[in-house]
Amino acid sequence: MPIRQTLAILVGLAAVSCAPTPAPQLGGPSPVLYLTGMESYSAGGKTWVRYKYDVLNKDQYDPALFAAAPALPPCGLNANAARTWVEFYDKAANPIYGFCALESPAELGSIWFAVADGLVPPSWVYIELNDRQTNTIYRSNLADTVM
Repeated sequence: MPIRQTLAILVGLAAVSCAPTPAPQLGGPSPVLYLTGMESYSAGGKTWVRYKYDVLNKDQYDPALFAAAPALPPCGLNANAARTWVEFYDKAANPIYGFCALESPAELGSIWFAVADGLVPPSWVYIELNDRQTNTIYRSNLADTVM
């Protein structure tokens, strides 16, 4: 390939990669998040309390949202992370925990986050489903952390 053509391609790629990323759009339907239970468990020599949640309207989401997306950035070492990532946030929008490899909408019925035993959890949490392919965010209601 001639140098001039190679430079043109490289310059074109640089221009594309430096283009600003559009702000995410809020999409619908909004997930309806609710607490299903709590359980204690041990890991790493510590005791934790797991706060388990379900999404009431998980059946309204297209399974394609949870397909492996190797063309999108990986999740750590997982090069086949899901197209849509799920992140828990506290009421002040601080990230708590996330899932990057859910394989179907049904798995929204078993999402959770954990807090070290003895620590106070956030009073309210919400989730965002981030469709990385379309840059769309599906934000849930605030859900309690007390049964």
